Formats: sequence, C-alpha cells, structure tokens
Amino acid sequence: MILKSNIKKDFNSIYKIINEAAFAYKGIIPKDRWKEPYISKEELKIQINEGVEFWNYQNDNEIIGVMGIQFKNEVTLIRHAYIKTFFQQKGIGSKLLIHLIEMVKTPVLIGTWADASWAINFYKKHGFKVLSNEQKNNLLNTYWKVPERQMQTSVILASKSWKYK
Repeated sequence: MILKSNIKKDFNSIYKIINEAAFAYKGIIPKDRWKEPYISKEELKIQINEGVEFWNYQNDNEIIGVMGIQFKNEVTLIRHAYIKTFFQQKGIGSKLLIHLIEMVKTPVLIGTWADASWAINFYKKHGFKVLSNEQKNNLLNTYWKVPERQMQTSVILASKSWKYK
C-alpha cells in the first residue's frame, strides 16, 4: 500500500530506511562523498522543510520503502528513493515511482550518483534519459543545493516530458 508519509509519525522509519539502503553506495561512490550516516536527521529535516514530501510503501503496516517528491515550479524532483534491503528487487521502487509520476503534471528530474549503475538502469527502465553534463550542471545549480564535488560525480535523468534543450 502506498501512502503519503506522516512526517511526525514516520520520520524515524524514513531516516532508517534511507541510511540502511544507502549503504549500497559505500565503496561505489567516491570515498570523499560517503559518510555515515548517509543523511543525518538534521539534513533530512532541512530537506523536508524545503518541500520534500515523502511517500511510503507499507507491508503489514510496516514502512519498507520511501520516495520523496519535491515540486519546483516547472519541474518535479524525485528525491531519496530507497527500499529496505530485504525487500529490494520486488517491484516496490517501481510502484512508488509510477505512483509519484502519475501525480504530477510537470517533467520529472532525478539526480543520482554517476557510479550507481543499478539506480541509473532502474530509471532508464522507466523511460528516463541521462542528460548531458552541461544540462546536469545547469539543473543542479537551478533545482538542487549540492556541493561542487557532488555535481562532478552525479548524473541527472529526465522523464520523457522533459524538453531537451
């Protein structure tokens, strides 16, 4: 079942799922970008306060997957898409992504690590295209707040409705 997260009630579950599932990046992304926890509670609270809305996938009233969405004027960003390790590869991420895409009327952009091939392939399977480095840098500067080093080691994928410039 997919539900909009109640941040007061679900915050700790969201935090734990992100940090557990993000462990897949350890040893894959550049060492200088890895930290534990992957996202702190403070960072997560800031992003929520900046408009990231979380949706969750529940199994027997337990949250086993989360995906954030952030509306930014003429685009929608997918943020923090994570599934508990035990439940990965069971279609939960696809269900969450499809649900969120169906909610929006604007093109969808997704940022991920350039070396996270599994994530890139997941989004490509859902019709997203990797944008050029120039487009990536422009979009990261416009819609995200990330350090320069993260810009160098990331990719941006866009939905079919994105007008490639």
